[in-house]
Amino acid sequence: MKYYFKLGFILLIFCVVASGILAYVNSLTSPVIAQRKAAEEIQAREALIPNAEFEERQSDQGMIYYVAKAPETGEILGYTFIAADLGYSSTVQTMVGVDSEFKVLGVQIIDQGETPGLGANCTQPIFTNQFSGMTLEDIYVDKDGGVVVSLSGATITSRCIANSLREGIIDVKDEPGLGGDQ
Repeated sequence: MKYYFKLGFILLIFCVVASGILAYVNSLTSPVIAQRKAAEEIQAREALIPNAEFEERQSDQGMIYYVAKAPETGEILGYTFIAADLGYSSTVQTMVGVDSEFKVLGVQIIDQGETPGLGANCTQPIFTNQFSGMTLEDIYVDKDGGVVVSLSGATITSRCIANSLREGIIDVKDEPGLGGDQ
């Protein structure tokens, strides 16, 4: 019986040491990962609406979005936000740029963990470029009567991106002073 307690105690020591090492490494890498993610979001925002100054705002629903203004005139060029929804195997985060009339300027997938070769193809320009110029009413996948061509074998991923874009645009558009209130 003492032998089993000894083995259990040794295993406990290994687990405590390994957990401590993992926690330490995580504390070192977390800030670096957060900085890189923030830098990627800034780059995506600037790529979607170039030559703009961005002002952060929060919607009534708690969503963070950015108002893009012309530096010289202060004219509103559009809005950017992160649309996120659950895909087939992960949450897919998409940076979206819309103009002042809420027509999509472009989208960029900034985080996904979908199936390689299927849903992960959502990052390809052949998929993301099709959203450019779409209005709120157009953003449905073809299997739901829309114009967004679904990825072959990844309808769930395609649908989650389209739905998250549509919901995000509605959230921003419904803000006081935006949308029909301008």
